[in-house]
Amino acid sequence: MTRKTETSNLDFSRRDFLRIARDAGILAALPTLVAGAAVAQEKPLVALVHTQAAGDSGPIDDMIRYLDKLAGETGIETRKIYAQDPATFETIFRNLGEAKAKIVLTTFYAVAAPLKAVAPDYPETLFIHLYSDPIEPPLPNVQTVNYDEYLASYLSGLYGARVSKTRQLGYIAGASVPSLNANFNALKAAAQSIDPTIKVTPAFVGSFQDPAKAREIALQMYQSGIDYIQTDAAGSNPGIIQAANEGDGRIVTGTAMETAKMGPKTMQASIILGFGLSLYNQTKAALEGKFVAGHYNANMKDGVIDFRQSEIFLAEGDPALVEQAKAIWPEIEKAKSAIIDGSLVVPFVTTI
Repeated sequence: MTRKTETSNLDFSRRDFLRIARDAGILAALPTLVAGAAVAQEKPLVALVHTQAAGDSGPIDDMIRYLDKLAGETGIETRKIYAQDPATFETIFRNLGEAKAKIVLTTFYAVAAPLKAVAPDYPETLFIHLYSDPIEPPLPNVQTVNYDEYLASYLSGLYGARVSKTRQLGYIAGASVPSLNANFNALKAAAQSIDPTIKVTPAFVGSFQDPAKAREIALQMYQSGIDYIQTDAAGSNPGIIQAANEGDGRIVTGTAMETAKMGPKTMQASIILGFGLSLYNQTKAALEGKFVAGHYNANMKDGVIDFRQSEIFLAEGDPALVEQAKAIWPEIEKAKSAIIDGSLVVPFVTTI
């Protein structure tokens, strides 16, 4: 009897629910809701795991901007994750693998070992590591991307040799790593190809997110007689530009044109390392089934690397300095063309 009563109550509850659902129009909507959920699940997830903070007016902001652009064009689902603590890198990658992310984008050298450990466990997820050395042996679902920034650094060295009055150039990077050492050596080689007596001095902040320390280093350089500094320190660069703004006759060149507004009269030009464009190109190719595992060097030919004058400086800089910059620029363009066509070979030396 008890069992019959429970069954009767259960049947009544089910009928009651169906009647109420029918009256409320929920049943008619269920196929649409289910279909919508299926569509949502089919949207590929693309995650950006960045190890430097956003708001840098540099590489991270550029990557986020281009990822948003790609999302607007393709409808992908995106996540942006600031991985501040190296102890969390592997966990973040595993969580994204478990979430069946289609593509995981990540940044800079510190993630290399965790990425190499995790990627084989999630073969359906494609990992794109921006600013990285090759993985040996290569993994079938990992693409590493590096940038021939040293080519643009060479152009900066030519430019610096022409505009410097003291014949002393400086280079401030976030850290002494092979690729940034190569940038310094290319800058030095170019400057000394114009004048072998030019002195070129390197310095390293020890961080890509310490503008205060970068400012101190730059002030010391300017006070020592250096009048041209090439920045290469990402989130630390604003401190160098600030130091240039604090005295007369100081010139600075950047690595992101977005920072030109910080030094409208001092930042005359900038290396362009198009992290965002690179992210866009590599991610779009992967979404279109054109992912290529292994290593890729972005360069001047694909437009990711360049050295350009600041339009803000040309509009707001000292007229005499602007005219000087304009007069020098055809030489820079000529050297750029020679690099692209291979007639000018820039040395690549990774030790200082």
